[in-house]
Amino acid sequence: MSTGSRHLERCPALAAPASSSTASSRRRTASGRRQPPERDAAAIPPHGGRRSRAGRAPSAPGGGRRLPRAGVRAEPPPDGARTVTAPGRPSPARPRSGPAGCRADGAPGAASQARPSRGEPGGRPSLRGALRASAAAMEEALTPGKVGVQDEAVDKSTFKECNQIAFYRRQKRLHPGKSLYRALLDSVMLSDENVKFHIIHEENKVLLQVEICEIEGNIFRLKIDEATPLRARYKVPDVLTKEPTTQRKPTGENEEAASDSCKGKQEDLGLWQEKFGSFLDVKAHGPSSVGTDFSLHGFDHVYGIPQHTEALLLKNTSDGDAYRLYNLDIFGHKIHDKIGIYGSVPLLLAHKPNRTAGIFWLNSSETLVDISTKAVAEPMSSGSAAEAAKQRVVPLTDVRWMSESGIIDVFLLMGPTAFDIFKQFAQLTGTQALPPLFSLGYHQCRWNYEDEQDVKAVDAGFDEHDIPYDVIWLDIEHTDGKRYFTWDKKKFQNPRKMQEHLRKKKRKLVVIVDPHIKIDPTYTLYSQAKDKGYFVKDRNGQDFEGICWPGSSCYLDFTNPEVRKWYADQFTFKTYKGSTNILFVWNDMNEPSVFKGAELTMQKDAVHYNNWEHREVHNLYGFYQQMATAEGLIRRSSGKERPFVLTRSFFAGSQKYGAVWTGDNTAEWSYLKISIPMLLTISMAGISFCGADVGGFIGDPEPELLVRWYQAGAYQPFFRGHSNMESKRREPWLFGEKNTQIIREAIRERYVLLPYLYTLFYRAHTAAEPVMRPLWVEFPGKTETFGVENEYMLGNALLVHPVTEQEAKAVSVLLPGSEEIWYDFRKFKRMEDSGTLKIPVTLENIPVFQRGGTVIPLKTRAAKSTEWMIDISYELHVALDTEACAIGELYLDDGHSFQYLHKKQFLYQKFTFQKNILSSSRTEESGKYHTTCVVERVIVLGFGQQPTFVTACSKDGKGKEVVFTYNMKTSALTLENLALSVDADWQIYIN
Repeated sequence: MSTGSRHLERCPALAAPASSSTASSRRRTASGRRQPPERDAAAIPPHGGRRSRAGRAPSAPGGGRRLPRAGVRAEPPPDGARTVTAPGRPSPARPRSGPAGCRADGAPGAASQARPSRGEPGGRPSLRGALRASAAAMEEALTPGKVGVQDEAVDKSTFKECNQIAFYRRQKRLHPGKSLYRALLDSVMLSDENVKFHIIHEENKVLLQVEICEIEGNIFRLKIDEATPLRARYKVPDVLTKEPTTQRKPTGENEEAASDSCKGKQEDLGLWQEKFGSFLDVKAHGPSSVGTDFSLHGFDHVYGIPQHTEALLLKNTSDGDAYRLYNLDIFGHKIHDKIGIYGSVPLLLAHKPNRTAGIFWLNSSETLVDISTKAVAEPMSSGSAAEAAKQRVVPLTDVRWMSESGIIDVFLLMGPTAFDIFKQFAQLTGTQALPPLFSLGYHQCRWNYEDEQDVKAVDAGFDEHDIPYDVIWLDIEHTDGKRYFTWDKKKFQNPRKMQEHLRKKKRKLVVIVDPHIKIDPTYTLYSQAKDKGYFVKDRNGQDFEGICWPGSSCYLDFTNPEVRKWYADQFTFKTYKGSTNILFVWNDMNEPSVFKGAELTMQKDAVHYNNWEHREVHNLYGFYQQMATAEGLIRRSSGKERPFVLTRSFFAGSQKYGAVWTGDNTAEWSYLKISIPMLLTISMAGISFCGADVGGFIGDPEPELLVRWYQAGAYQPFFRGHSNMESKRREPWLFGEKNTQIIREAIRERYVLLPYLYTLFYRAHTAAEPVMRPLWVEFPGKTETFGVENEYMLGNALLVHPVTEQEAKAVSVLLPGSEEIWYDFRKFKRMEDSGTLKIPVTLENIPVFQRGGTVIPLKTRAAKSTEWMIDISYELHVALDTEACAIGELYLDDGHSFQYLHKKQFLYQKFTFQKNILSSSRTEESGKYHTTCVVERVIVLGFGQQPTFVTACSKDGKGKEVVFTYNMKTSALTLENLALSVDADWQIYIN
C-alpha cells in the first residue's frame, strides 16, 4: 500500500435548512464575540508526486514496507478571503488556500463578508432574501401537526447526488500535476514518538504540519493540520479507546504530490453558502474540506466503508457517484446505491492473495470515497539487466477520501492478514461488547404492539405454538404522546406488572428511546434539558427545532459529556417510572432524523458543545446517544449488569456499546439478498452484533419470503422480526401450519446453536474476530472466494448459504479449498467434493455445512427462551479433517453480569480430537465459573470405521464404557449418555 496524495483543501458543507432569516460570514461565540471566517484549505494530491529529500518513511517491522506516498495540493481560495501572514494581521496579497479543512481568516471588514452567488440556476437577488425564504419554509415546517409514516416515505430527490455536494465538486477539480508544496527540511523534528515537519505552499505560503508515527501492532498514523490555525479544526474525540502508543523513532520521508490550481466561477463552488432545494447552508467560516489519495499496489479487491445497500466488493466509482458516508434516514433505501444510509465506519480493507491492508480515516464530517482500479505496468524484479527491462501488468487501486471538514488523521493498518487488521482496528476503537445471552435469542418487534393485552397475547402465542423467543419490543406508540421515558396511560396502565409477567416467563422487554424531545414545557425531560441548555443550538444561539414523531422537537446535544451523564441518569428506576431491570433500549432516528429538514437531517450550521458546527460531528451523533444509553443501563445496576442497546446510527467504535441493524428495509427478495453483503461489511468494520429486520420492515412478505428470511436470520448475529405499522400482522404462526412448523424449526436451530454463537461473541470481544465473516477472510489465498456475497462463514466452522431466490429448487454453493472437507450440518454426511456444487433445496431449510477440523458445541434441545436453557445438556459435533483431527472451544459464564470481567467468573473450555482421542481441557486463560451442566452426546463426523469399544475417563482416572452407534452411510459416530461435566477435564478414547 502506498499513500499517493492527501488533499487538504477548503471545501464547503452539505446544504442544511436555514433556521433564521439573518446570517453573516462570521459566527458569534457563546460569549457574543464574533469569530472570523476560517481559512480555505489546501489539498494533498493523489499518487504520482515527486519525492522530496525530507528523509525516509518509517519502516515497518522487517523493513520491507513503506508508508504510502503523500503530497499536498492547494485549492484557490474564495473571492473575498484575505491572506493572513499571522493571526489577526491581514496581508494585502490575493486570497490564499490553506490545508484541507483549514479555513482562511480575515480581520473584520467587508472583504471577508460572505457573498451571494450570482450564477446558479434561478439566481437569487440577495443572500438575505434567500435566507428569509428558507427561514419561512422552516417556520412552516416546524408548525406542530400529526406526524406519520408518510413523513419518512419521501421521494429520493430529497437526498443529494454527489455532484450536488459542493466540497466534492471542489475536491474533484484538483488533479495530479506539479506540486505547489515543498517540505521545509530545517523543520524536521525527530523524537522517540514521531517525526514532524512543515510543508509550505509555494504561492500563498500556507504552512501545514505533518506528523507521522508508528504505533505498536504494525499501524502507522499520519496527521496533517494547519501549523498556526486561526480557528482550530475539529479532531474526533472518544472514538479511539486511548491515545495509541508509538513504537519507536521513525525517520521521515515526504513525497510531494501534484496539484492543479482549480479555476472557475466561485459561485459554482459553494464556498460560503450552499443551496439544496429550498434549504440554504451558510458557512460562517468558509470552506474547510480535506482529502487524501492512497494507491494500493497489487490490490484490486477492496471492501468496507459501511453503510450502503451495496455489494460486498466496492465498485469502481470512475463513472458514477462516490461512496458517501453521511448518516441519513432513508426509508426504504434503494438497492445498489452508494448513498450513505444510517451509519458510517470509515474503514476500508484491501485484499490480495494472502495479504490484507486497511485504511482508517478518522473524520466524523460528511465523507466521500472515490475508488479507481486499473492495470499498470511495472518492471520485473530481477537481478539481470535483461530481466529488469521486462514489465508485468499488476492491478492498482486508487482510493480517494474527501471530508467536508476536520483534519487529516489516518491510520494505515498493515496487516498482513485480515485477522491482524481486525485486531489493529480494535486496538484503536475497541472490541465488540460481550452481549447478554438473552440478546442472542429471537426478538419479536412491531410498530406497534398496541397495549398490555396485545403484549401478553403475543407472548402467549409463542408458548401456544411452541416457538422460542426472548424479547418483545415496543415502538413509539407505547409512550405518552411520543414523550420518551413515559408510558401511554390508557394502553400501558401498569407497565411494571406487564414486565413482571414477562419476567416470570424468563423474557425481556425492549422499548424505543429516540433523541428528539417533544417541545412541551410540562414534559419534565424537555423542561430540564432546556433549563440546563442541553439542546443543540441553531446558528443564532437558540435551541434548534425540527420536526420528528412528536411534532416540533429539540435535539439533545450528546457531544456534551455533561448531557450524556444527565441522559444516562434518566434510566435509573427512580427516574424512569415503570421501568424494571428486564427493560432494555432501542435508539432509533438518531442520524439524527429531522423531518422536513435538508436531506431529512439536522442543518449543518447548527451548533454543538464547544461551539462546533453540526457539520463537524454529524456522523458521531448516534454513536454518542448509544454510548450514553449503554452507560445509563450499566449505571442503573450499579455497574453489575451488561446492557443491551440497539442503535440505527453508528460510527467507528459503536461496537463497544451494543448492536446495530440495517434499518428500514423492504419485504422483497432483493432486500433479503442484499442484507448478506451489508451485514458482512458491517461485521468487517468491527461491529459483529448486527442484523437485518426479518421479513422486511416495509410491506407484506409472501409466506415463502418470510420463511427464507427466518432461515437466514437464524444464522446471523442479531435476530429480530420487525414490521411497519402499515404492514399486516406477521407473528410466526399467522401463515399456515406448514410455514409455522418451518419457522419454528429455524428458530429452534438458532437456540440449539447458541453455545457456539456465544463463544463466537466472546472471540469477537477478546480477539476482534468477526462473528459473521466473508469466505475470503477464512480462505485468503483462494481467489474464487474474493467476491462471494451470497454465502458466508459463521465463525470458522459453519458455512451458511441462505436461499434468496423465489421458488428455488437448487442453489450453487461454493465449498472452498481442495484440501478442505465439508459435512452437511444436519445430515452429517461428508460432501463428495469441494468447489462449486449444485445443492438441491426444499422450503424446509437452507444449506449449512460444517468445516472439517472443527468442533461445534450445541445444546441438545431448545426451550422457551435462553434462560430456560441454562441447565439443558450439551452435545459436540466433531468434524474431522484430512488428518482425522479437529479442534473447538466453548465459552460459558452467567450470561448477564460483568463478573466474567471483574471476578473471572467464566469458563473457557477447549476440545481437541487427535489419534482417536477427544479431550476436554481448560484453556490457560480460563476463569473460575462452575456449572452443573454436562456433555450428554458427541457426534464424530467422518470417522473412518466402526469402533469396537469406546471409554470415557475423567481427570481422576476413573473410566466408563460409552454407548455408541455408527452410521455406515454417513460415517458418523454417535456417543450417547456421556454425562461428562462441562467444567471438568476428560478424555474419550475410541478403539
